[in-house]
Amino acid sequence: MNPFEDMRMFCQVMDSGSFTAAADQLGLSKQFVSRRLMQLEERLGVRLLNRSTRRLDVTPLGQSYYESALRLLSEVEQMEQGIAGQTTEPRGTIRLSAPLSFAVAHLGCLLPVFLQRYRDVTVEVDLSDRPVDLLGEGYDLALRIGVLEDSTLIARRLASIERVYCASPAYLAERGTPLKPEDLHTHDCLPYGHGRQVQWRFGGRGQPLSVNVTGRMRVNNGELLKDAAIAGMGITYLPTFIVGSALEDGRLVPVLDDLRPEPLTLSAVYPQHRQSSRPVQALIEFLRERLNQREEGSPHR
Repeated sequence: MNPFEDMRMFCQVMDSGSFTAAADQLGLSKQFVSRRLMQLEERLGVRLLNRSTRRLDVTPLGQSYYESALRLLSEVEQMEQGIAGQTTEPRGTIRLSAPLSFAVAHLGCLLPVFLQRYRDVTVEVDLSDRPVDLLGEGYDLALRIGVLEDSTLIARRLASIERVYCASPAYLAERGTPLKPEDLHTHDCLPYGHGRQVQWRFGGRGQPLSVNVTGRMRVNNGELLKDAAIAGMGITYLPTFIVGSALEDGRLVPVLDDLRPEPLTLSAVYPQHRQSSRPVQALIEFLRERLNQREEGSPHR
């Protein structure tokens, strides 16, 4: 038995959260994976996993073995890559999760360029605004906007995401232009997401201010909110990658623009065992370079 293969198999089970998912991703049978890990435990003389019909729990020794195995496998992969030479082109498949509106605005034109550059790389993209479980669902990389929750994932900053308050000229002509955040109490607003109460934050000079906003339409998709704002349904608050073109051609105009809060951060997050993956790192560097070029050239930063 190859101890490195046993390590990889155990890490795959840990990352996937089940024998079944790990076996599917490895192209093996569930029985084979389970038997190999039982043999691993017998060889080590310890229990790594507590098995039950409902869930799979790692023991403290299993967690220690997992962390050590990740480090060792990463070192082995880096050593092999060093021997193969840095001129070796990245190859393999990247499973990528990205926010829907951001992906439509940017990835549709960027990914073809990336794939033209790296002919031996394949990208599988899942578009969703939900924060996917990278380990449990088998993703190699995810793009996330905003504050990241503490986790074992590695995060790298890619770009800044500016947001803007805006409305159609027709709406503002009929209802007036708000001059201070409190004026929004008398306006129809188009907030993102769901919930009984939504707060918009304002920066500018002095202390940050939060204002409760209400409206007749609330959606968890930025493109639909942009279209509603263009149609004169109210004031919305969205990233410039969604409303930038409408601001440029005058379908929307900014309001309270001197009170914008700090920009959000677009981050690439990935599991620890992908930190030496050449395809993943190549895509991260490519996106960081191209997105910062766009950020510097945007009139609505």
